[in-house]
Amino acid sequence: MTIFIIRRFSQSLFVVFLTSLLVFVGVYAIGNPVDILIPADASFAEREAAIRALGLDRSLVAQYGTFLVNALHGDFGRSFVFNQPAISLIFQRLPATLELAFVALTIALMLGIPLGLIAGLKPRSVTDETIMTGSILGFSLPNFWQGMMLIMIFSVWLGWLPSSGRGETGEIFGIATSLASWDGLAHLILPATNLALFQLSLVIRLTRTGVRETMPLDFIKFARAKGLSERRIISVHVMKNILIPIVTVVGMEFGSLIAFAVVTETIFAWPGIGKLLIDSITVLDRPVVVAYLLVVVTMFIFINLAVDIVYSMLDPRIRLSETQ
Repeated sequence: MTIFIIRRFSQSLFVVFLTSLLVFVGVYAIGNPVDILIPADASFAEREAAIRALGLDRSLVAQYGTFLVNALHGDFGRSFVFNQPAISLIFQRLPATLELAFVALTIALMLGIPLGLIAGLKPRSVTDETIMTGSILGFSLPNFWQGMMLIMIFSVWLGWLPSSGRGETGEIFGIATSLASWDGLAHLILPATNLALFQLSLVIRLTRTGVRETMPLDFIKFARAKGLSERRIISVHVMKNILIPIVTVVGMEFGSLIAFAVVTETIFAWPGIGKLLIDSITVLDRPVVVAYLLVVVTMFIFINLAVDIVYSMLDPRIRLSETQ
């Protein structure tokens, strides 16, 4: 297990380094932030002074070298717009995005697994067809359209839920969260539901497929022959066998929820890192864009590392094949 973790960790560090290079070069190529930050009527001397102040007068290699050295010390540069450390802006907004992703994932799991079990245990029934049709809609309809429909129905027509913002936050174990107040929960329902719909459909289909593949196997027939109740067969034997793909996909999808919450946060004006990214791209705030991408990629990598470790614990064959 130790060798397995060390190997995965080494691969993760290499991916982070390669990503930092690609992201820095890519962001450098999208335009000159001075054109946006400096007024059009600024003099040549003022323009040159701004370029030097932002460190944009040096070559790309020199800028990347300085960035890499500073990044190793946790310094990703200062925002051109806010004049604050870029990483501090990310961490100020990150709790809101993590909260949104966690609630969306919880919704997807709490509804997706039971619905997938029901559909898998009653194949080709009206219930199965209804659930699978709903999952197809969750896959097919664009995320932004789903968000707008949720706002139109529940905010505009019915007036049940607020359409934007994070609402009032409270503290749980010293952490500010919308889950600690009714107003915060009301503001959280629509964006979390919007973000969860795709993952909900994925979990339903994954669970149904796992159930359909597991139920005909010999050990299920043997369990029935032993006189085990259907509830125990499903809750212990079936769930245990479909757990590995669910753990893998859920781990991957949690990273996706964080990375792709941009659309949901923009539609619902949720003050997370996704909305910060859109605002920063609009004004070419390079340090914030680079910091955001590196933080998200690093989170993706370490979530995948954690999934690999859990996967190897659930299925020792994976661990053994890696060490041979």
